[in-house]
Amino acid sequence: MEESKSILVRVLKYNGTEHRRWAACVVKQADPLLVLDAIFDNEIEHDLIGTIVAGTVSTEYYWLDRWFNVFRFADRFYCNVSMPPSFDGQVLSYVDLDIDVLVKPDFSYQVLDLEDFEDNARALNYPLEVREKAHAALGEIIRLIETRSFPFHE
Repeated sequence: MEESKSILVRVLKYNGTEHRRWAACVVKQADPLLVLDAIFDNEIEHDLIGTIVAGTVSTEYYWLDRWFNVFRFADRFYCNVSMPPSFDGQVLSYVDLDIDVLVKPDFSYQVLDLEDFEDNARALNYPLEVREKAHAALGEIIRLIETRSFPFHE
């Protein structure tokens, strides 16, 4: 069996500043899909999820041609609307566009941070195309959840 490859994930804001970074392992690469396993090195406080303790494992789904990504934790999913990531074989980076979707174990979901998206779209002058693609991505995430399509099929 092929050994998984360790890479760096970088999350950027629209203005190019780095928001977060972490190490992950590539477990599957089937263009345009990249599946990673990551372990949180630091504890993170989240308003809705609660505390994500250091050592928490997430499976992360990135499509190099989609405006979102999906993180799967043990009992829930967390989706990020983002610009399509770039991947050079060692670093996967993407621009976070603030809109998130929390998916609970019963597949009910909550859209988060729309106000942050609108505020940043104005402050950072997101082009119309970026605004439209972000809203379209949100619609696609909701469709995938509601139809229990990959990666929400289990």
